[in-house]
Amino acid sequence: MGKKKVDRRGVLEQMMSLAAGAANDAVKLAYLSEERMEEIDKLNLGCLTEFKRSSNGAVEVKLTDRAAVLEKLLDQMKEDGKGAAAFLEALDRPPTQQEMTSQR
Repeated sequence: MGKKKVDRRGVLEQMMSLAAGAANDAVKLAYLSEERMEEIDKLNLGCLTEFKRSSNGAVEVKLTDRAAVLEKLLDQMKEDGKGAAAFLEALDRPPTQQEMTSQR
């Protein structure tokens, strides 16, 4: 399998997704029975960092620390020196041909 080239825009978009994404599917995973395990492939588990199920049925779910992700995003905006408006504008702008090619 070839390495996927990562660009700054892609990383920032993923960070925004982690910061704003829903955790519903992580909770659904906790309640899936063995008969319904094929449904795991359909779940969006991007925010899930740890999942444990003990022998007594207890489930422990750990999710991405949204505050930490938002703090990193804020740091990136400060480093750019352009502020939040430029950052959000960059996320709204459609990717260039070069960015689309590098994500494959």
